[in-house]
Amino acid sequence: MPDKILISGGSGLIGMELSKLLMENGFEVAHLTRSKEANFPYKQFEWDIPAQKIEEEAMEFADAVIHLAGASVADKRWTDKRKKQIIKSRTESASLLRKAIERQGRKIQYFIGASGVNYYGVDTGDQLMTEEDPAGESFLPNVCKKWEQATDEIAALGIKTAKVRIGVVLAEKGGALSQLEQPIKLGVGAPLGSGKQFMSWIHINDLCGIFLHMLKNKPAGTFNAVAPNPVTNEELTKAVARELNKPLWLPNIPPFAMKLLLGEMAAMILGGVKASSGKIEEAKYSFKFDNIELALKEIYQ
Repeated sequence: MPDKILISGGSGLIGMELSKLLMENGFEVAHLTRSKEANFPYKQFEWDIPAQKIEEEAMEFADAVIHLAGASVADKRWTDKRKKQIIKSRTESASLLRKAIERQGRKIQYFIGASGVNYYGVDTGDQLMTEEDPAGESFLPNVCKKWEQATDEIAALGIKTAKVRIGVVLAEKGGALSQLEQPIKLGVGAPLGSGKQFMSWIHINDLCGIFLHMLKNKPAGTFNAVAPNPVTNEELTKAVARELNKPLWLPNIPPFAMKLLLGEMAAMILGGVKASSGKIEEAKYSFKFDNIELALKEIYQ
């Protein structure tokens, strides 16, 4: 079992929760960072993605790498400039890791590359998408394809690799839930668009649990990281309102309003993906939060 884990994108929501879990389970954790912070709880190695530079000691340290780094797809409108940033932040960071691994030799035992369930498209309707289904044909699937291709280039070095297609992450602080709950708390919450679009969600504890499970067992291939019971946007909105004890009285927010507000990015919210958790369950991962009510109760307790 690899015991020294190097994480890119480790300062984000997922990376910090994952780092904590790994340390609790006896792993040593280090983060890649643009500049080192004083009193940071984990070992740090500097990297400069545009300059394609990285501290060589980073790869000497690591037995396994978890690549989470990438600009958020949800915090800014998708201008042409932003789209390029979203793709380059993923592919150029992976390219830098590949070059560093290649220079260092074969010490790295395992590489996990993040991706997203939007690999399958931005709106796949009621079809349950498995890891065998093809990629969709729009901006977000293209991002995921390029992200995964970068991981494949690391696999080509002879490194055992896995790709994790992450769903909508639910957590107490940050992530999709904090954006969804704000209008509900203010009494102006409502389902978005038709409300019937599926959301393949996952509790952050289960997502981190999947990464831990993979480090312990080292499966190769592609895995959806989603809970077994996806819900629609309307179902999730109502479930959050129930937990917050807030009424929902407004009609659904119409698609044209979302498009005016968000531009092309609205497609990500108005559409949805219903992804299968079957493969990761077959790999013996047991979910702690397999239904939305249980997940929200833990978050809002």
